[in-house]
Amino acid sequence: MLPPRPSGLPPSLFLASSDIRASTGNHDPGMNSDQNRESPAESANSRDTWPVIDAATQVKLENQKAEDGYYEQSVTHRPASANKVSLLDIAREQVDIISEKMYLLPNEYLEELKGRLRGMLEGNGGPQQRDELLFLQRLVQTRSDLTAKTLIKAHRVQLEILVAINSGIQFFLHHSMNLSQTALIEVFVYKRCRNIACQNQLPAEDCHCEICTNRKGFCSLCMCVICNKFDFEVNTCRWIGCDSCAHWTHTDCAIRDKQIGTGPSSVNGLGSAEMQFRCRACNRTSELFGWVKDVFQQCAPTWNGESLIRELTVVSKIFRLSENTRGRQLFWKSEELIEKLKGGVAETTACRIILTFLQELEMDSSRSSEAGNNGRMIPPQEACNRIAAVVQEAVQTMGVVADEKMRVLKKARQALETCDHELEEKAKEVSELKLERQRKRLQIDELESIARLKEAEADMFQLKADEARREADRLQRIALAKSGKSEEDYASSYLKQRLSEAEAEKQFLFEKIKLQDQSSRSSQGNDIGDTSQELYSKIQEILKSV
Repeated sequence: MLPPRPSGLPPSLFLASSDIRASTGNHDPGMNSDQNRESPAESANSRDTWPVIDAATQVKLENQKAEDGYYEQSVTHRPASANKVSLLDIAREQVDIISEKMYLLPNEYLEELKGRLRGMLEGNGGPQQRDELLFLQRLVQTRSDLTAKTLIKAHRVQLEILVAINSGIQFFLHHSMNLSQTALIEVFVYKRCRNIACQNQLPAEDCHCEICTNRKGFCSLCMCVICNKFDFEVNTCRWIGCDSCAHWTHTDCAIRDKQIGTGPSSVNGLGSAEMQFRCRACNRTSELFGWVKDVFQQCAPTWNGESLIRELTVVSKIFRLSENTRGRQLFWKSEELIEKLKGGVAETTACRIILTFLQELEMDSSRSSEAGNNGRMIPPQEACNRIAAVVQEAVQTMGVVADEKMRVLKKARQALETCDHELEEKAKEVSELKLERQRKRLQIDELESIARLKEAEADMFQLKADEARREADRLQRIALAKSGKSEEDYASSYLKQRLSEAEAEKQFLFEKIKLQDQSSRSSQGNDIGDTSQELYSKIQEILKSV
C-alpha cells in the first residue's frame, strides 16, 4: 500500500496539470470531463500552476479570429526589434529560424524573456495575462512541426520556453534546472514524466492499462489517475495506492468522483458494508481501514501536530459515510482527536491514542470474525494461535512505537546537548566579544588622544608658519628697499668715477694740447689754428659723452 514515490522538491515550482493537454483529443470523453474539474480546497498540494481551459474558452479561441488577433496583439505589447524575438515568435515561428536569432541575442535579454513567461505562469497578471498564456499554449499545441527531430536544432532557452508553455511548469525556466536538452525534448513530446522529481520514461513499460496508454504524459508512478496532477506528498493518507495495479489517486479526487464508497466486507465474512476504494485504472477494490492503519503505524510517529490534524481530517472524510461499526468508530475518534489537538494536546499523546485505538479495532474485528464463524466453536489451539498472533502484532506495534519514541527521545537529548554546547560556545564568544570591545574602546580612546595631540601640534605649527610667512614678507620688503638704494648708490658712484675719469682725461688732453702747441709753433706756423680747433672739438665730444 505504500510503494516509494518521488519526493523532496518544493511543490510551488513544479505543480502541473493535465488540463494543458485537454485540446489534444487523445483522451476518452470520460477522462476529459474528469480532468477539467478542480480538486477541492483540501488538496492544497495538488493545485495547478496552469489555468483550466474549459469548453467555452476552447470554442472561443478556435472560432473567433478577431479575438485571436486581440490576444496576439496583447502578447506582442512589447514588440521585438528586427534582431530580437518575443514569446509569440517562439510559439509561432519555425524552430531553426528562431534558434539562429537567439544565438545572437545577449544573455540578459534571454533571461528577461524567461522572466516574462514566469510571470505569466505565476498567474499574478489577471485575466488578460491568463488569456495571453492560453493563446501561447494553443499555438504550441496545434503545431505539427514541433517534433523530436526539429527540436534538436532549438536554442536551449527556446526549448525551455516551449516546454514551460506546453507543460505549464515554471521550473523549466529556473536557473537551477539542469535537465539535458534530450530530456527536455522527451518531456515536450510526452516520452518522459514532467515531474522533475520523477523523470520516469513514458509510457510505463510494465503497464498496458487504458489510462497509461491513452493519456499523453501520464505517469503511473507519481500522477493521480483522476486529475493527472502530481505533487510531492509521501507517507500520507492523501494519496491512495491500488493494491492490484499500484496506480495512485488523490483521496480528494476519489471522494469527489465517488471512487470511495461502501462495499461488502472481506474481513469477517458477515457481509457488513465497509469503506472501499475502487481504482479507475484496473476497476478493482481495496479496503481502506487496513490501509489507514498501515499508514498511521508506519508514518504517524514522524508527523508533527499540524500533519497529524491534516491526516486525521482526511481519515474523517473517508469514513464519514461508513456504515459498519468499525468505520463509524474511527470517524468519531478522528473528530475527537482533531478537537483535542486543536485544544493543545501533544501530538505524541494523540499519536499513541490513535495507534492504540486502531489496534483495538483490529482486535475487536478479529474477535467478531471468530465469534461469527457460523457459530462453530474454535479449537483451543487455534484460538491460542490467533490470540498469540494478535498479541505478537500488538507487541510488535508497541515495539515499533517504543523504538520510535526512544529514537525521538535520543534525538531530543542530542539536540538538547547540542543546544547546551552551542550555548556555552555562544557565552564564550560573548565574553570574548566583550573583551575585544573593551580593547577596541581603549584603542579608540588612545587614538583619539593621539589625534587631539596631533591636532594641537598642527595648530602650533600652523601658527609658527604664519609668523614665519609674515617675517619673510617683512624681510623681502626690506631686501627690496635695500636693493633699490644700493642700485642708486652704485649708479651715483659710477657716475662720479666716470666724471673724475673724464676730468683727468680732460686735464691730460689740455696738457697734451699745450705740448703739441709748443712743439708745433716752430715747425708748422700756418697749421696751428686748425689743429687747435680739432683738439678742442674732440675735448667737447668727450665731455658730452661723460
